[in-house]
Amino acid sequence: MRAIGLFTLFFVLLGLGGCGYNQIQAKDEAVKAGWSEVLNQYQRRADLVPNLVNTVKGYAQHEEAVFTQVTEARAKVGQIHLTVDDLADENKMKVFQQAQGELSSALSRLMAVSENYPQLKADGLFQNLQAQLEGTENRVTVARNRYIQVVQDYNTYIRSFPTNLTAMVFGYKPKANFAVDNEKQISTAPTVDFSKPAPAQP
Repeated sequence: MRAIGLFTLFFVLLGLGGCGYNQIQAKDEAVKAGWSEVLNQYQRRADLVPNLVNTVKGYAQHEEAVFTQVTEARAKVGQIHLTVDDLADENKMKVFQQAQGELSSALSRLMAVSENYPQLKADGLFQNLQAQLEGTENRVTVARNRYIQVVQDYNTYIRSFPTNLTAMVFGYKPKANFAVDNEKQISTAPTVDFSKPAPAQP
């Protein structure tokens, strides 16, 4: 009986390997790792916001509306917690995308303010923060693109026969991805080009 049990177990394990179960596990882990990196880079960006606001505020105290918009957008981003367990929910992904897009727009307006303040543009701390923001936006783009690729690979795999049967049995569902209609907004980095001459001070 023991030999029959071991023999049966061997064939069950062999069947799981051949039906794509192990590959689903690997691809699912790749999606989780990709999402963690996306969150990590967005968090890095959010962490820059307070220093950016405070530095700009030191030179542009009359731009209160812009400061408020950035602060509120950052707060909204901080209230959205999209875990790996939520990645199959397209509505939650859209809310996440919208919040990140609003923060991108608010940061663009904040950086545009600096064009009117030559002393701010020359400030060493501001220049350092601007460089960090540029680097972070590039990292966000790379992390997001990698996530798009691993989700596409995962979704294609679990929808293909016969692995779709395995996915169905074990409850694996397609993951939500960055929507095409929001991609332009999400991928547009804040404007940090200071090559244009600043307007003359009144």
